[in-house]
Amino acid sequence: MTAFVVRRILVNIIVFILIGIGVFLLVRAAPGDPVRMMIRPEDLQEGSEAFIQGRREELGLNDPILVQYARWFLDALTGDLGSSFISRQPVSGLLAERLGPTILLMSTALGISLLIAIPLGTVAAIRRNTSVDYAAAALSLGVISIPSFFLGIVAIYVFSLQLGWLPSSGMSTPGGGGGTDVLQHLIMPAAILGLAGAGPLTRYVRGSLIDELSADYVRTAEAKGGSPARVVTRHALRNSLIPLITIIMINIPQMLAGAVVLEQVFAWPGMGQLAVRAVTQQDYPVIVGFALYVAALVLICNLIADIAYAIVDPRVKVS
Repeated sequence: MTAFVVRRILVNIIVFILIGIGVFLLVRAAPGDPVRMMIRPEDLQEGSEAFIQGRREELGLNDPILVQYARWFLDALTGDLGSSFISRQPVSGLLAERLGPTILLMSTALGISLLIAIPLGTVAAIRRNTSVDYAAAALSLGVISIPSFFLGIVAIYVFSLQLGWLPSSGMSTPGGGGGTDVLQHLIMPAAILGLAGAGPLTRYVRGSLIDELSADYVRTAEAKGGSPARVVTRHALRNSLIPLITIIMINIPQMLAGAVVLEQVFAWPGMGQLAVRAVTQQDYPVIVGFALYVAALVLICNLIADIAYAIVDPRVKVS
């Protein structure tokens, strides 16, 4: 196991470096000039071109692309991802400030997804081809089909504007009530993001459990007098966790994509909101830093999934 983990980490490091090269080159190749984005068109006047060229020289944007990458890579090895073109603040600090709210939103949403998907998928598998199964399928397909930003807008209209139960935006009220206030702001975005993730997870739980329930060892356990609940929970459901672990790990980066959208809808101060703003302003260092955070998340999730295989089922051999 140790040798396998070391090999996978080394491979992930190589992949991470290649992703960093690709993202850096693609961002620099994008049309537009980030320095010109800092100046409003109505403010352009005689002398502006000299200022733009001077600012580009200051930021190193006039250097050859390979020189720019080499300088950025050497700084990145020390943890320095550069400074924002707009705010002049270190990118690492900007992302670190936004990382906590995004993790809070995603972890809560993932917990909601599992609390919905595992019981609902299990019941649908046990009662397959019944009204319960059809209702679960309709709910799953419904939340998959409806865009999360639309659900967010509807939730704001109903629960904030009409009923006044929950705040409509932000992470906390200025001068608010601490943890309770944060929880009230968290409910709507986390519930919507969790509901969106529960749809596909429910279908995977159902399909995987149906396959396990038709296996020989399940019939053997039933023939030995095991109760249906014990057979499902102690045998079939445990073995159906292997494909589910893969889907959960894949779902985490997808959930981050959904969080980017919902952070805009609910003005949640996370990394997604920062990334969208950086794209509109062509803030290269922030865009590259955010992409590297996402790449690291994907690689870590894949590594965790591989390790979890061997933990959940000792029959799985790692090599």
